[in-house]
Amino acid sequence: MPKITFPKDFTWGVAASAYQIEGAWNEEGKGPCIWDTFCHTPGKIANGETGDVAIDHYHRYKEDVAMMAELGIPAYRFSVAWSRVQPQGEGTVNPKGLDFYDRLVDELLRQGIEPYACLYHFDLPQALQDRGGWPERRTAYLFADYSAIVSARLSDRVRTIFTHNEPWVTAAAGYFDGSHAPGIQDPAATFKAMHHLLLSHGLAVEAIRAASKKPVKVGIVLNLNPVHPASDSKKDRDAASRMDAVMNRAMLDPLLKGTSPVQEFTLGRLLIKNLIQPGDMEKIKNLDLLGVNYYTRTVVKNDMKFPVVAATQVHPEGNEYSGMWEIYPEGLYELLMRVWKDYFSTPSITSPLSGEGEGQGVRAELMVTENGAPVPDGLDFDGRVRDERRIRYLKNHIAQIQRAMANGVPVKGYFHWSFMDNFEWAHGYGQRFGLVYIDFKTQQRTVKDSGRWFAEVIRENGYEL
Repeated sequence: MPKITFPKDFTWGVAASAYQIEGAWNEEGKGPCIWDTFCHTPGKIANGETGDVAIDHYHRYKEDVAMMAELGIPAYRFSVAWSRVQPQGEGTVNPKGLDFYDRLVDELLRQGIEPYACLYHFDLPQALQDRGGWPERRTAYLFADYSAIVSARLSDRVRTIFTHNEPWVTAAAGYFDGSHAPGIQDPAATFKAMHHLLLSHGLAVEAIRAASKKPVKVGIVLNLNPVHPASDSKKDRDAASRMDAVMNRAMLDPLLKGTSPVQEFTLGRLLIKNLIQPGDMEKIKNLDLLGVNYYTRTVVKNDMKFPVVAATQVHPEGNEYSGMWEIYPEGLYELLMRVWKDYFSTPSITSPLSGEGEGQGVRAELMVTENGAPVPDGLDFDGRVRDERRIRYLKNHIAQIQRAMANGVPVKGYFHWSFMDNFEWAHGYGQRFGLVYIDFKTQQRTVKDSGRWFAEVIRENGYEL
């Protein structure tokens, strides 16, 4: 049978985030984060669940890393909890918090697993939210200070550091529709948060490089969705263009072109004079590595009732859906091709890795840093988890990466989301993404069939179609 194969230096990995797995929410000096507050507010999370314990990774990290090693996972993308390192988000450092990530990195390396650190995954210290959160410009500078602290401690062993995971979600879900912490619904605050998150990335890149003990690659991770019109009508096509500007270009343009689509919206034009200050865009356009998180596409129709973009999402009939989204593998190919052609085809990124040359374009790297599906897994009578839907999902999506690579997009790696079932934000524990099944009552770990399949893909550096 035909086989999909990848280059020898292709990176295979798994990903997770601090709040979703660590637990120990108030142990050993950790301060509260916005998700602690949000989860402890009645009515915010499905079934009143919280990440207080999650999957207890803080205490069980050696067991979890050993499972990665058993499966032959080469790389692990984890996040650092800001309020575990700086309980107030500034000032005093909690040594026990930093020590935990020291131990985690050491254990990963001892087991032959490459650590990829992400400095922010939605969990702003509550003390900073009390002072205004991401809509406040000062938060961006405090994030740079925190980034330098972590880099100074870990950069002798961690070779790749991401500043943010999905800053668009932080701004849109946290400050626009309020479905994520801190649960605010304010369009003006959303635009401000988006810009300050991007500014904090640029400031942090400089801080990380200055504090690092050894050279590190510094990147950012974006959630990106191809946006399709619900019909071929001009109104729907225009709606898709507006949605694309808000969902994709709002992050891509500043980071890779040094421009912003904010001024294309009435509210944005009102804010832009005071929001984007001289020198901001030059600082933002600075990275060595772009991580792409892909789960689904967005299909929209014109809808004047919806604020800012005058568009609303629709769900096409006849397609396969997971517990949260439409399953649309072709969107990953479309997305990788679009990002490469629109943003990497001409030199535009300020990076030590950048270089100009005919036909070469930007030399910053491109990776798929999250991809996965929530499906209703369960233990069968014999203790096995036969998650065939996830295996099919992985086959179909990884094939789209190989297709993009065959068409000239040099994707450097693929990280599955997630290694283990975990706390899925406002959905609580109802959506399972993991290659490892977690019994949330007993914390028993069981490798799913998909985990064994993924391990075989890594060993073979590919799979049969």
